[in-house]
Amino acid sequence: MASAAVKKRNLLLCFDAFGTLFSPKSPVAQQYAQVARQCGITGFTDDELQSHLVAAMKKERRENPNYGKDTGLGASQWWANVIQTTFKPFVPSNQALPPNLVPKLMHRFASSEGYNEESGLVPALRAFRRQNSRQRFEKVVIGVVTNSDDRVPSILSSFGLRVSPLRYGTTDESSVPPEEAYDIDFHCMSYDVGVEKPDSRIFEAAELMLGRRVMAKRSGEAPTPAELGSWLKVYVGDEHAKDVVGAANAGWNAVLLDSEGIYTEAEAPSLEDCSARRLDELFAEHAVVKVRSLQGLATWMTGIELGRR
Repeated sequence: MASAAVKKRNLLLCFDAFGTLFSPKSPVAQQYAQVARQCGITGFTDDELQSHLVAAMKKERRENPNYGKDTGLGASQWWANVIQTTFKPFVPSNQALPPNLVPKLMHRFASSEGYNEESGLVPALRAFRRQNSRQRFEKVVIGVVTNSDDRVPSILSSFGLRVSPLRYGTTDESSVPPEEAYDIDFHCMSYDVGVEKPDSRIFEAAELMLGRRVMAKRSGEAPTPAELGSWLKVYVGDEHAKDVVGAANAGWNAVLLDSEGIYTEAEAPSLEDCSARRLDELFAEHAVVKVRSLQGLATWMTGIELGRR
């Protein structure tokens, strides 16, 4: 008698953004300095600028928390205030800042102009969509859960990723075509949720977004709590204190992106050493596993050697 087929699980796979999917091309203060000099502001050192930038951000956080969301200011004006406060000391008191300074910096840090994508980002995320026999995932939903303002979707789009408009706090379901193929299905940013990792509420928000995404694919039929509870929930990030601890507190499984190989906890096996194991099997034994790259994670989970045809 033939044995019954093993039922495939569904996977909710979410990622941190900064330091995991992308990183600044050079230190932020150095990029500020470069743009300022292009706009005609001189007479400062990079160290002086760094000091003024840090002070300006502290001031703005104190007066307008959560990138200005909590006071109704909004992230764009929040950053404009930071830029203006940072550079005012470097121009004569009777002169205004160059009119192109704020727009140039705002554009830079909302796009690939200011950031490098993680190596192999686009093919790695797209590989997770492909069916494979080893990991046995029936459905895969991909999200971004990050401590950030609302620039993350535009940054990821600038790398060539197909980014869904669905984000926590939006209510227009008609903006999410149920059969649209995205590389990223939704965003949960602390700017929208109102709390930051490792607070478990930002992961709970992601679970709500999973329900909305499933419902959109079913043209309005809501999934049951039991159905959503059966999904394997995995979070990938590069910081133990925020990403691993936050995921664990929310009852998720954590993958630590350890590109430098500095995390040495014995109970955290490396995926590169576990090629014959399945992800759910590893998580049954370990609270966290680690991986050296997104490409390595994608290859391990899908069996697809990225960069090869």
